[in-house]
Amino acid sequence: MRILLVSQYFWPEPFIINDLANKLASKGHEVTVATGKPNYPDGDIYAGYSAKGVQRECYSSLIDVVRVPIYPRGKGGAKRLVLNYLSFVLMGLWYFPRLLKGKKIDVIVVFAPSPITQVIPAILLKWLKRAHLAVWVQDLWPESLSATGFVKSSRALKLVGLMVRGIYKCCDTLLLQSTAFFTPTKKYAASEKLFYFPNSIDVSSSTAAVDAIPDALKADLASQFSVVFAGNVGTAQAVESIVEAASLLKRESGLKLFIIGSGSMLEWVASQKEALQLDNLVLAGRFPMGSMPEIFGHSAALLVSLNDEEIFSYTVPSKIQAYLAAGRPIIAALSGEGARVVTESGAGLVCAPQNGQELAAAILAMKETSSIDRDKMGAAGLKYFNENYDMDLQSDRLVEILTARLNRK
Repeated sequence: MRILLVSQYFWPEPFIINDLANKLASKGHEVTVATGKPNYPDGDIYAGYSAKGVQRECYSSLIDVVRVPIYPRGKGGAKRLVLNYLSFVLMGLWYFPRLLKGKKIDVIVVFAPSPITQVIPAILLKWLKRAHLAVWVQDLWPESLSATGFVKSSRALKLVGLMVRGIYKCCDTLLLQSTAFFTPTKKYAASEKLFYFPNSIDVSSSTAAVDAIPDALKADLASQFSVVFAGNVGTAQAVESIVEAASLLKRESGLKLFIIGSGSMLEWVASQKEALQLDNLVLAGRFPMGSMPEIFGHSAALLVSLNDEEIFSYTVPSKIQAYLAAGRPIIAALSGEGARVVTESGAGLVCAPQNGQELAAAILAMKETSSIDRDKMGAAGLKYFNENYDMDLQSDRLVEILTARLNRK
């Protein structure tokens, strides 16, 4: 199958679409990626790239990648973020048809975390290439805009809803990362377009490309009960409750919370760490994806948290799959689908979202759990991952869905 992956985000940015592209190409499919210049999450264009001009490269020796100019997202702020999103749409509409001229495509798959607007260039390519257009929906619009406070006007949210309806109407297939997405998505799209396709992790890839972590961090993780939060440190991750939990636990000996990653809230967390003198809260910085297996392996437990918003109860954060694959116990400070996965798998403990006191209690409860029982949690999570989220199985499932959708015409 000749597959074009369209995504504003792609390697070296740390997204699961990278592994899916590799997996599909390794199975003999012709994969091309249309993307922008990497600048997530810190907001600066990565070394070796320029915000201006187009660029072609080969990823993993199998995948042709075309990149369009993009306005860097910077260190935060709605204006820069809107310009970042808009630049990908406009540059994609202008350059992708030229960069992909003469290339035959059967299926276009859009990897669609926020913003949903990145589907717009793919709609043009669908018409030009007469290809099937599938969107892997990672986030619910306009609900997520309201939940994060990015858009507060009811009129604006209604207009966004109309835009979403129009985008979905132009799509042939919608791949939903959570079963809870079906009901809200049906407000904007026909039911027959909707298919469950969860996020997945390529374990063979993450274990093959191991990047060493500093010995000091390794020793710090291994010397006590270490709880690791990994990933984006943003407004949706309820980092205030993590800081509150650290403050409540600051006199608990032999326990530290580690934040591995970066994002718009990291400076605030750093300021609170200093103001509250939280020696038990370690801001370790961002590490390559290849470092995560070793970091997780030295951790006593892994933490995932989200704000207490209805929209977040619909989603399963992709870090949950990564945590399950690591075979370590999970502390989940969230509700809805993510909480269901952790509970159903037996992989750990769940507490109320955005509640520092409950999070602190859950961390203490995990610490007081015997190492044998914590290992059982980790093993149960890994088993659940292998049965539900392994990328080898999910990539085959994707091809099955797309083949069936193509054959129905």
